[in-house]
Amino acid sequence: MTQPSSSVSAAPLAARNLAHIVVFAALIAALTVFGSFQIGPVPLTLQTFGVLLAGALLGPRKGPLAVALYLFVGAVGVPVFANGSAGLGALFGPTGGFLFGFVLAAWVVGALTARLMPNYRLLPALGVTLLGGISVYLVGAPWLAAAYGPAVIPTLAIFIPGDLLKVVATVLVATSVHRALPGLFGTRGA
Repeated sequence: MTQPSSSVSAAPLAARNLAHIVVFAALIAALTVFGSFQIGPVPLTLQTFGVLLAGALLGPRKGPLAVALYLFVGAVGVPVFANGSAGLGALFGPTGGFLFGFVLAAWVVGALTARLMPNYRLLPALGVTLLGGISVYLVGAPWLAAAYGPAVIPTLAIFIPGDLLKVVATVLVATSVHRALPGLFGTRGA
């Protein structure tokens, strides 16, 4: 007696999806820990690159789940946030809005990238990824202003050139990956 094909393929699909989520959560953590510098009240990190890439490569479900797993790991005390910080104090501190904005960014990039597939092209992808980067600020800037006052908002301009480079890097990497592994994003489990 044979099993239905849907149950046979469901287990490997679920395992692969879980692996994608875990790998990208680890990538975001690594980019944070090994690429973190303090500039005023906000740390400069490479984690935004990992967040945007998670959305661009994993889609609107797995991308945000990878970010959520990263946040959970940091919240329970593993020092994966900027400057080796961890715990609920770091998650809900003055820059916590940027961390929560990462979930939105991964979803925005994933959802809009899904609309571009299977024809992931450079210019539309740049626009999609830029919107994801902006969404980080939509959550993080007001949160930071609540902690330090509205005068802190203009100081965030120093981060814009680096964030634009992260957007471009994300699109270049995602373009290469989508060409090499066209099934990675997929429509099922994304």
